[in-house]
Amino acid sequence: MALGWFSVARITLFSTAIAFSLIALGLNAYFISLTVPDDFYFTFSALGLATAMLTLFTIPVMLIVDFIRRGAFTSMVVFELSWLFLLAILWVATAGEAVSTFNFYYPQGCIYTDGSDAETYCLELQAVEAFAFLNFFIFLGYTGVLLAFSIIGSTRGNGVWTYSVKEATFLGQKSQPIQQQVPLSQYSGVPPTGYAPAVQPQQLGTYSTHSGTSPQSHQTQPQQFQPVYSGQPQGIPV
Repeated sequence: MALGWFSVARITLFSTAIAFSLIALGLNAYFISLTVPDDFYFTFSALGLATAMLTLFTIPVMLIVDFIRRGAFTSMVVFELSWLFLLAILWVATAGEAVSTFNFYYPQGCIYTDGSDAETYCLELQAVEAFAFLNFFIFLGYTGVLLAFSIIGSTRGNGVWTYSVKEATFLGQKSQPIQQQVPLSQYSGVPPTGYAPAVQPQQLGTYSTHSGTSPQSHQTQPQQFQPVYSGQPQGIPV
């Protein structure tokens, strides 16, 4: 059976990831705008910007195509597993770079309380880390559950890899073809209702036009030798 609740959870998670990607896009674009005048940029900001743009471009397209068209390759389970796992890797790489940058510039954490730019940058950098990790957990958790369901469905004989999530059968057994049952009358020798037995050809024989006997009585019978006795055995003197 297709998991309706899983399809709803998929839409919810994708929508949440889109919202988080919008926030990450703005934060990383802001950091790039700060560093571009100095002819450099942070690795986490460039990677985060590219990953957010990929997410915002592909995830809505996957949802829209899944609604308006059946059988599209973007809706196949195998495509979702591959692409979303790649996005998860990109998001965790962004988070790792942000953590590395934070530890380099703020080894003691956000200890500023005077409202300076340093405090603002520290808090924004933590926000980049948080949303990158959140998107990583969303995509990794979804692909892990989808992969588990796909393996279960495949072991039960269901071809789930080339179907969409809303059409795939994950937990149900593969339906077996219905075999035509043979009527019991064919085994018991009794002809079924409405059955007319075929007319057997008559055996060749000669009917007697006078006695009216059946052909069987006129079939040629093998003649037996009948000895003729005259009362005394021949060849024995009296």
